[in-house]
Amino acid sequence: MLIWPGFEWRVALRFLREGRMQTLLIIVGVAAGVAVIAYVSALINGLQSNTLAKTLGAQAHISLRAPDDLVTPAALPVPGVAVLTETQPRAQRLRAVANWQALVPLLERLPEVVGVSPMVSGSGLALRGEASQAIALMGVDLDRYDRVVGLRSKVVSGSPRLLPGEAIVGRELASDLGVRVGDRLTVQTGSVSGTVSDSVRVTALVDLGVKDLNRRTVIVPLRAAQSLLALPGGATQLDLTLKDVWVAQTLARALQGQFPYKIESWQESNAQLVSALNAQSISTSIIRGVVLAVVVLGIASVLVVSVVQKGREIGILRAMGATRGQVLRVFLVQGAVVGVLGSVLGLLLAVALIWVFTHFVRGSDGLPLFSIALPPAMALQVALIASVCGVLAAVAPARRAAALDPAQAIRM
Repeated sequence: MLIWPGFEWRVALRFLREGRMQTLLIIVGVAAGVAVIAYVSALINGLQSNTLAKTLGAQAHISLRAPDDLVTPAALPVPGVAVLTETQPRAQRLRAVANWQALVPLLERLPEVVGVSPMVSGSGLALRGEASQAIALMGVDLDRYDRVVGLRSKVVSGSPRLLPGEAIVGRELASDLGVRVGDRLTVQTGSVSGTVSDSVRVTALVDLGVKDLNRRTVIVPLRAAQSLLALPGGATQLDLTLKDVWVAQTLARALQGQFPYKIESWQESNAQLVSALNAQSISTSIIRGVVLAVVVLGIASVLVVSVVQKGREIGILRAMGATRGQVLRVFLVQGAVVGVLGSVLGLLLAVALIWVFTHFVRGSDGLPLFSIALPPAMALQVALIASVCGVLAAVAPARRAAALDPAQAIRM
């Protein structure tokens, strides 16, 4: 009986060495497949992370607002009687979140929540000499708001500070108005009670990642916005940032069952983006599946040819006492070796492709489009899947080799 240690390994490696060209080609094929899977996965992950960072960089993961005013029935005049057949939406006005001061510590104690920031937001005008621009006015507590959107990291000029009479403005808005850090501008708001204005000094310019936001954003202290928007002591919304952005939808639904407010997650406010990300993930999975199928078929086809070519040798081994199980394991070992070697080579090729993308692919501003990387966990996962596929691809050829009759195989 041929039971000495490493018999299957010795025979498998000898078979691979004798068919050097076939072995080299299939290893290169496996490597190409692994490189495509790893590179595409890293590329899509980097693209999605960059898209999410830009999208969520200027907005909260969950926003809590006062409920909308209820609609009122509209009476259609009918001779002699008024029949209510339609409803007319009521014009929405700025409304403060009820008991928001007591609500903030409750939300901060939730394990999923990183930060909570009250905000007063509304529309207005920014005036500078003869220039005027429509703006989105936001009143915040700077320290709290920074924990939600990382405002300080977005400063491109000046020092982020929000003392009374100070403001932080978007970079494009400052350019449109012709103001720089240290200049003053007038913020004006209007309501049914009249027009309110305040002169503020610009302390910093920020880049929120979206030009439209940069062109209309003015951030002032919370108390200043409360005065300008006629909401003394109020907050129009509470912004929440979470440890995991993907639990926002679940948490928003849970909060809706606890509090009588309008609660919206970033997934709801960016439904098209979420659909696009899901489509990208599905496309990536399909690509990975197709490539793995090609790898499996390639390994299987080469090993089937090897069984035909090595028929006489297999018959001799069986005649010398090799069992069906040993012959089966010989070809399974070949599949595993090809899968492992191809995986290692493919991961090295993927790393090289990522390096090329990072260092040579640039945007119109001369900077990298976005950063991508191959996390060790992803690399290990891809390598394990490819190696397992190599073994599975060898099952059919191995069973065929083990089923050969020694006498007939020797006469082949």
